[in-house]
Order: sequence, then C-alpha cells, then structure tokens
Amino acid sequence: MALASRRLFLLAPLGVATAGGVAFWAMLERMQQGKFDPRGVPSQLIGKPVPEFTLPGQKPHEGFSSADLQSVGRPVLVNLFASWCVPCVEEAPVLMALKQQGVPLWGIAYKDTETATAAFLRKNGDPFARIARDEPGRVAIDFGVYGVPESYLVDAKGIVRWRYAGGLTSDIVAQELQPLLRTAA
Repeated sequence: MALASRRLFLLAPLGVATAGGVAFWAMLERMQQGKFDPRGVPSQLIGKPVPEFTLPGQKPHEGFSSADLQSVGRPVLVNLFASWCVPCVEEAPVLMALKQQGVPLWGIAYKDTETATAAFLRKNGDPFARIARDEPGRVAIDFGVYGVPESYLVDAKGIVRWRYAGGLTSDIVAQELQPLLRTAA
C-alpha cells in the first residue's frame, strides 16, 4: 500500500504538468484560428441600462449620474481611468483624437485623489466633457469593471452597447467603436 501511494504521489506532478500542457496547446490552437481573445470576458451590461449612480465632479467639471447619461440624447463614450494607470497614459492620445472628432467623452476617475486626477489631466490632456469621481470604486463594481482603463459606449437612451477592457488604440477605435458610433447616432 505504501508503494502505491508513493507512486501516486510521484506521478501527481506529471498529471498537473500534462493538464497544463493540454490547456496551453488549446489556447495556442484558438490563437491560430483567430478565436482567442484575452479581453473576451463578456459584460453583463451589454443591451441593458447603465447602473443607477450619482457621482460628484472633478473640478472644474460637473459630475454626472445614470439619469444624465439617459437624457443626453446621443451616444456617449464613458471611460474609467486613473492617474496611476499606465495604459490610461497610453490611451490618452486616442481619447484626445476622439474629442477632436466630436465624440462625446465622459470620464470616471477611479479610486484616485482629486489632486492626482488633476495632475494626470494637465500632463496627458483632458478629452472629457464631464468627469465624475468614484474614489471608493463602488460605481465601477456596478459596471463590472475588471481594471482601468475600461470604456463603455452608452446609446442615446442610456443603454450600454459596447465595452472595451484595456487601453483604446487607433485600431480598436477604427474597427470596433467607429462603426458602432455611426449606427448609434
């Protein structure tokens, strides 16, 4: 009996390594077929109204609420960001370009101080028409945010139509966001 349990104990790491190898191989196969999306965790909000919230503003901007998003009358891109977020710095030029194109951008400063947010906006540009502050992060939880940056396209009726987890790039804007903006307008 001791010999059998010893063999089982010695073979257990081999079993774990085999299972890991099979999982890695499956991931590589999906990548080769173009079916692997590391950002592919779906949002439960797609097709639903934005969660109920009211947040204070980041000076000199007004804050906003879910009711404000529902009454704008046109699509709005809501971007959750933070001063301590490296991908947020990387996506800043893309957001500034969207502002230049006339895309309404509303920001939510996530788990950040007012001073740090102001410094971030001074350094990287301020593309936002309105900025709300979510220092405790509760509204982000209601949105289902995995981390910042994260962007949500909210249509004219306050329904979430698109979500992107991670920093926006010119390619993502061209391939995913712009077609949605044309149909949602």
